[in-house]
Amino acid sequence: MAASSNAEQTQLQDMEEEDAGMEEREMESDDDDEEEEGMGVENSDDDEEDDSSEDEKENEAEIQRLEEQLSINAFDYNCHVDLIKLLKQEGELIRLRKARQKMSELFPLTEEIWLDWLKDEIRLTEEEPNREKVYELFERAVKDYICPDIWLEYAQYSIGGMGSPGGIEKVRSIFERAVTAVGLHMTKGQTVWEAYREFENAILSTVQPPPGRIPSREEQELLNTQLERIHTLFRRQLAIPLMDMEATYAEYEEWSEKGVAETVVHHYKKALQQMEKCKALEESLLAAEPPKLAEYQTYIDFELKEGDPARVQITFERALAENCLVPDMWAKYNTYLDRQLKIKDLVLSTHERAVRNCPWTMGLWKSYLLALERHGADHQTVSDVFEKALNAGFIQATDYVEIWQAYLDYLRRRVDFSKESSKELEELRGSFTRSLDYMKQDVEERFGESGDPSCVIMQIWARIEALHCKNMQKARELWDIIMTKGNAKYANMWLEYYNLERSYGDPVHCRKALHRAVQCTSDYPEHVCEVLLTFERVEGSLEDWDMAVQKTETKLNRVNEQRAKVAEKEANLARQEADRAEQRRKAKADKKSQKKGPKGFRAGEKRKAEQDDYQDEWNEESDQAPKRHRGNGDQTTEEYMETETGLFGKNAPPGYKPAPPGIKKAQQASAQKQNEDKPELRNDNSSVFISNLAYTLEEPEAKLRTLFETCGPIKQVRPIFSNKGSFKGYCYVQFESPVSVAEALKMDRREVEGRPMFVSPCVDKNKNPDFKVFKYNTSIEKHKIFISGLPFSCTKEQLEEISKNYGTVKDVRLVTYRSGKPKGLAYVEFADETQASQAVLKMDGTEVEGNKISVAISNPPRRNMMDKPGSSRPTTDMMPRQIYGSRGRGRTQLSLLPRSLHRQSTPVSKVENGSAAERAPAAAASSAVNAAGDAKPLSNSDFARMILNK
Repeated sequence: MAASSNAEQTQLQDMEEEDAGMEEREMESDDDDEEEEGMGVENSDDDEEDDSSEDEKENEAEIQRLEEQLSINAFDYNCHVDLIKLLKQEGELIRLRKARQKMSELFPLTEEIWLDWLKDEIRLTEEEPNREKVYELFERAVKDYICPDIWLEYAQYSIGGMGSPGGIEKVRSIFERAVTAVGLHMTKGQTVWEAYREFENAILSTVQPPPGRIPSREEQELLNTQLERIHTLFRRQLAIPLMDMEATYAEYEEWSEKGVAETVVHHYKKALQQMEKCKALEESLLAAEPPKLAEYQTYIDFELKEGDPARVQITFERALAENCLVPDMWAKYNTYLDRQLKIKDLVLSTHERAVRNCPWTMGLWKSYLLALERHGADHQTVSDVFEKALNAGFIQATDYVEIWQAYLDYLRRRVDFSKESSKELEELRGSFTRSLDYMKQDVEERFGESGDPSCVIMQIWARIEALHCKNMQKARELWDIIMTKGNAKYANMWLEYYNLERSYGDPVHCRKALHRAVQCTSDYPEHVCEVLLTFERVEGSLEDWDMAVQKTETKLNRVNEQRAKVAEKEANLARQEADRAEQRRKAKADKKSQKKGPKGFRAGEKRKAEQDDYQDEWNEESDQAPKRHRGNGDQTTEEYMETETGLFGKNAPPGYKPAPPGIKKAQQASAQKQNEDKPELRNDNSSVFISNLAYTLEEPEAKLRTLFETCGPIKQVRPIFSNKGSFKGYCYVQFESPVSVAEALKMDRREVEGRPMFVSPCVDKNKNPDFKVFKYNTSIEKHKIFISGLPFSCTKEQLEEISKNYGTVKDVRLVTYRSGKPKGLAYVEFADETQASQAVLKMDGTEVEGNKISVAISNPPRRNMMDKPGSSRPTTDMMPRQIYGSRGRGRTQLSLLPRSLHRQSTPVSKVENGSAAERAPAAAASSAVNAAGDAKPLSNSDFARMILNK
């Protein structure tokens, strides 16, 4: 074998000399091209030289700015990328190397950045005899992500050094590692296998004897060995499911002189079947847009069900190469490796890559610490990783509590408590003290809270001191501190301390703890009193029992008095709020009644009102504006809209102009005839209410029918017109089936002639007075971000394109006014809270079209009573609808109440039509009648006596 190896080296040196000659000729050609280019540059205009110099100055200024920014915040990923691009553009290779080095120390680099860096380094070290620097860089590159192109570049670069001692074996070693790492890659693994076989075929051509010469025994052994290597590569490749593996099989049939063995055919067919199973998944990946998270998740689930560890690993690696900032994907991969493969080097390297990609995710650091302990890492390594975790910049105070707990658990497991004192025990106590100081100083200073209000860390410390160290005095001191941090009012905290004393203390301290609990507890005092009495029944004397009864009775009496006072105070506040609401309602009614001047009563209006009373059930809407409760996930918009005879919400849509009298009459007649020709049967379950349409919308019925016919068969579209025939900006759409309603609701906020169209369920508010479409959300939404400061020109598509770089975007919503004009605000919903948190970190403070935006986790403020629906708007929900007849308070109905009662009443919000001279407030009169009716109904004789007295 030594002789064969020498022969190989000699022949490969000849190959390298030929390659070197070709490279020299190429370099000479390049020099000629450069000379020609130099002549062209000399002949260029002076203006172009000036422009280039100005560009260089601008680029240099930008480079300095980026370097200063990185000196302030070294973790600005985008700043690193921009700096590297500029330095590469300027050709500053030395500064470029330093910039890449700094970035690689903080972040794993993408495949593109690594390949650019490697190619530049290869050019820089072409004349250097030492190739180890480039090898070291390749080793770093292949650890960040599993990238077939980097492995292929690594192998090809190593071929250039195979003339050195052991060069061929080094190339083979790199190829073997490459096919192990990426050989199972369904779409790109084939290129690595083919490159490996081409390398071995090249060596085969060097060991084959010239035609006509019989090889010696050593040459024949070398030839047979090389042929067997190529056979083995073919067999290994054909046993793996890869795309276009049929061509590889045909190539093997043609290459092999002895044909294909049955075992190879069997493995090939089995792999082909597996490839057919995965083909649909691969095609879905090719068709999907990056980052393809959902498609990769489906692929991973499939491979997990199949159960091949190697294929599961390569699928995870492919997914993470395109979704490296998705913590859930890393967590799932780590869990699989921890529970299934349990290979130390693979597990720990993957955990390290996870925290480098998503350093803000506490869960990944926590699992990394556990993995280090599980695989027997030395104490210094675990401590170093923990210190890095503390500097990672978590986004919640509770994250620091959990990472400290994980580290303290690790330290506790190192202690041998059989010894009275040890180095490990002192380190544990010192770490507990340091954790408390860290929470008080660093965490509270950053978040405004310690993240540990219940003092869980101190509770664990106290229990360790009591259980393992038999040091109850230290445990009691810790519990004293816990109670002074605002926990003395909670019953569960006292009972936790009592249980500790019960287990490891004595009855005296148990009694003392319960007496203090009875005195201090404010949330569940009855429970604490019961525990004290039970304790004295078991442990105490008669004097102890009497004292316990006296203390519990005194405490409970005091608690009941306080609760009664609180209940009375709440009742008073409720009454005051009701009185204020009534005053506001009356004030608004007075103001509205003053605005309504007396109008002449025309003959024939009563007849028309009577005709209107016989309209079908669809026309049974009162003048009360139906409430439309809408929610955008973070705030509730209340839109009040009248149905037939009132005003459109608060403000009329733009473009509303009263029509001329003649046109109005024609429209009115047309609308009336339309309603008479179409008998309508109201069905709320299959209908939707459309509002916020422009008054100027022409042919609303035809346009809305065209717009909504994609949702399902339409039974009728009923636009609402005023008594004078003008369109009022809203309508009803009734479908043949209730199934179509869900599709129609998806068209909510669709823009119609420049205004957002509101689509909501059609609900009778008289039958369902408490109905609300959406509930106001007052809790924090960790999976959703709130963006402010957006330019008004920003579209939903642009914002979605920006946001999808940080995770899977489920919904993007731009906040607009009723007119459709943007407010510069938006909400973006992600698949989970970790993606939203990453988006906050990366997007906050960035610029969109020149506007600096602010990004935060969505946390809607709580609403005040004045903001609640119906608190400040006068409605007639409390008035029975039957008082006004089937059409509510018609404008042509006469008041049959004596004027004496009118003068005694006070005006309210709605105006009832009266005589031709003036219109009396019928709502107040109705209230007076109802109030009088509650006491004693008035008869006709009573009314007569009242008139005669007048």
